[in-house]
Amino acid sequence: MSDPAPLLVVYDRGAASPGELGPALARLGPLVFAVPDTEHVRLVRPVLAELGRVVDLSGDEATDVARVASLRPRGVVTYAEQMLRCAAAFTESLGLPGHSRPTADRLTDKHQQRERQRAAGADNVRSRLIAEPGQWTDALGQVGFPAVVKPARGQASRSTYPVLGPADADQVRSRIFGPAAAGGDRWVVEEMLVGRPELPHGDYVSVESLSGPWGTRPIAVTGKHPLRRPFRETGHFWPSHLSAPEQAQLIALATATVTALGVTTGITQTEIKLTPNGPHVIEVNGRLGGHIAELARRSCGVDLIRLAALSALGLAEPPALLRPDRVYFQYNVPAPVGSAVFLGVHGAADVRRIPGITGYRPYVRPGDRLDHGVMTYQLDLLCGDTASHPEMAHAIEAALERLEFEYLDDIGRRHRSRMVMVDE
Repeated sequence: MSDPAPLLVVYDRGAASPGELGPALARLGPLVFAVPDTEHVRLVRPVLAELGRVVDLSGDEATDVARVASLRPRGVVTYAEQMLRCAAAFTESLGLPGHSRPTADRLTDKHQQRERQRAAGADNVRSRLIAEPGQWTDALGQVGFPAVVKPARGQASRSTYPVLGPADADQVRSRIFGPAAAGGDRWVVEEMLVGRPELPHGDYVSVESLSGPWGTRPIAVTGKHPLRRPFRETGHFWPSHLSAPEQAQLIALATATVTALGVTTGITQTEIKLTPNGPHVIEVNGRLGGHIAELARRSCGVDLIRLAALSALGLAEPPALLRPDRVYFQYNVPAPVGSAVFLGVHGAADVRRIPGITGYRPYVRPGDRLDHGVMTYQLDLLCGDTASHPEMAHAIEAALERLEFEYLDDIGRRHRSRMVMVDE
């Protein structure tokens, strides 16, 4: 008797850790982890090897497709943005459920996303693609101020800059095309979506969806905390604070957008800005969003990591819209924009005693160097649940008042800083 066909997990750092994958994928049959050679993979490889077989990816598509085909997987899933195109090469070549190569390209290329949304009539945000300095002035002239500049391919707000006027334009142009810039990047210049007042909540949400033979259905509308400058995320909460009619409008926009991009299988996350002129899509992530699995498990007892795998195996059923009866939240303190060495956090024990706070977990260790620039890089995870949205805001504010972060700057000076929910 031959061994049962495995589930192939195309793994790197992403929305599911090895510690989460073990229990989530238990009883789904044998697991094979296809991995690139990255620092993160080298760190967690022993854990992956305890969960299943680990095979190395060469980076050459034809070689890797042939190796994966020899394993005869019955499904392919990934939880990492940077592995979406690799996973799509496997699913398309083997005729398995998943993103096609063109769909994976659209999901990982912000220019292609905008083009497809416009062509389908799903959304119409002004944007232009540029690859050289000579296109800069014309692109800004067509898009107008205020604008946002971001890499065509990237995640976690990497190298994403606001351009509010001509002075910003000169500075950003120097950053992306100057002598210190990495060559070869393509950049998207698009109109800045200015949000409507929503404080103490963020002016954007995400719609988590699942696609299958029955179409695209919503899993949840996820509320967000206010961004930190320039565009760094600080966490999520369920249920959203928005009314049922507005959530239905957002779900319709997300569904139209995901459909326009060609998604037929798996979980997606559509980020949407709430503006005075109505909702507009920020971007679509073609996989489970970061930390959303923890929120779903804690609030509703639903395992979205497992659901994504079941979808890859063709076994998922249409989801029901999740809306817990309490407000479950996460909050992340982002790393400073400048370069620094993390020395420690003070007040964690006090935070865990605050009503509504159920957990606090640091993500960085004393001595870690923080030099991630303007991208979102999280120092910690604060979790909790409350009876209402105002109580959630109060609990987070109380926690931030107690947490103090200590850093060492590049010239050896010690700094201590606290956070507030909203930038002044």
